[in-house]
Amino acid sequence: MSEIPALPADFDPRAEFPILNSWTFLNHAGVAPISRPAREAIKTFAEQAHRDAYLTGRWYAGVERVRELAATFIGARPAEIAFAKNTSEGIAFVASGMDWRAGDQIISTAVEYPSMIYPWMDLAARFGVVHTQLPEHQGRFTTQQVLDAITPRTRMVALSHVEFASGFRHDLAAIGKVCRERGILLCVDAIQSAGALPVDVHALHIDFLSADGHKWLLAPEGAAIFFCRETLIPTLRPEIGWMNVINANDYSRHDFTLRPDARRFECGSHNIPGVLALGASIEMFLKITPSLIEQRIGGLVSHLRNRLAEKSYRVISSDQSGETSGIVAFEAPGGGASHGEIVAELERQRIIIVERQGRLRASPHFYNSPDDIDRLVDALPDGRET
Repeated sequence: MSEIPALPADFDPRAEFPILNSWTFLNHAGVAPISRPAREAIKTFAEQAHRDAYLTGRWYAGVERVRELAATFIGARPAEIAFAKNTSEGIAFVASGMDWRAGDQIISTAVEYPSMIYPWMDLAARFGVVHTQLPEHQGRFTTQQVLDAITPRTRMVALSHVEFASGFRHDLAAIGKVCRERGILLCVDAIQSAGALPVDVHALHIDFLSADGHKWLLAPEGAAIFFCRETLIPTLRPEIGWMNVINANDYSRHDFTLRPDARRFECGSHNIPGVLALGASIEMFLKITPSLIEQRIGGLVSHLRNRLAEKSYRVISSDQSGETSGIVAFEAPGGGASHGEIVAELERQRIIIVERQGRLRASPHFYNSPDDIDRLVDALPDGRET
């Protein structure tokens, strides 16, 4: 078994994530259980809103603290962070906020999650933008494959940091460096990496990033981080509401001067409990440290790969250095149960994985254990079972 570093002595996984007492949950690339700190943040908000609604000012002060935590978490500045409803809305800020011209090229992959496909399809239909989709080869892409697709008309490269179905991790540092040198924008969907892998937007040369909290960040749905590089903030046209402007709290003064920072993308009231819960989870991650979380997930993924090989399951996800993530996509041996039947039978045994793009997909988090991996693999049928 690969070395898996221990959790902090004061961290009790079953107390922090009671789901472990009833399920073997290995689908953090889907909708994950929320952390105990996130749950407590929601409970506190609900109690205050029930009894002391006049504390609204304190809630908004809490939102600004979460903005600082989110900035620290991804290597940004608070002025570069806005809160969105979800990953899709953050990506839509970019798609709808730029001035597109016919012939502008956007490069993405052909296996992106739909939120990283449909906005570019819409731009192609409305403005004549050229949307180039790169094919996957055996669960992988190469950096050179992305760079070779760049033309003089390339305006933006739009990629998931980690592809949702294969778990492939793009080398954003290398891609982003070339994009920055050539004046090409890099837009990143980080929902499958933030919380599982360290993310530093400036080291990776990211211009725009969006990530909801309900997967690896172990927070509720409906609250996302949107990052916009500070120098690009004035170039995006926001949706307009009452909160975008510099004097938003002066309701009788109509000064249509947009905020100079990323708060200009927040057009109306926040999802306060969602944002506070997201902040509580991020604070937990910072305390445990992203590096320890990455090491634990890496060790669990390595153990899963080894156990699957023992049972003759074919792992699709890349095992090359720098290309792994918390997602392991794999296929059952031929002649046995279908993937759908396997997922259903595992659920009957209270083990949760999913099927994506014709593959089985498991995604353990840092609080899972090798025993969870063993329980999954031991429950998988071999190729002779029907």
